[in-house]
Amino acid sequence: MAPQTVDVHIATFTELDARTFHDLLRLRLDVFVVEQRCPYPELDGRDVEPGTRHLWLTRRGALPHDGAPPRDGDVLAYLRLLADPGGVTRIGRVVVAPAARGGGLAGRLMTEALRLVGDRPCVLEAQAHLAGFYAGHGFTATGPQYVEDGIPHLPMRRQH
Repeated sequence: MAPQTVDVHIATFTELDARTFHDLLRLRLDVFVVEQRCPYPELDGRDVEPGTRHLWLTRRGALPHDGAPPRDGDVLAYLRLLADPGGVTRIGRVVVAPAARGGGLAGRLMTEALRLVGDRPCVLEAQAHLAGFYAGHGFTATGPQYVEDGIPHLPMRRQH
């Protein structure tokens, strides 16, 4: 395996430059809208809220994968932390670039996100096939499975 260094970034909307926000949205759209074939309004207004934190990983060095060679600074993975009412943090838009999957990056991103969340209650709407992944980070199901945009989801919560 080729060596790689992964950098963690955390920013509010006002701290993002235009190119970075473009690259983050591009990853979200490429996976959620194109790959998963879920046309929905990606720009929901929550990215710009003062309490929102954007977390993403970028690469330095190469990851072995099929397709075009990676470039330094490519976004590998992303999620956002939203401030919901009652002091609850909501994790959403968890995504890993197709070329970077299988390398533990989602786990690294979740670990960093949960470090920021601390002891506050935290919720998310998991794609059902990923419920085990989130359970490994302390989340438990809080309701029945439902279908959103043609994909089964499960509400989950982590509370200390």
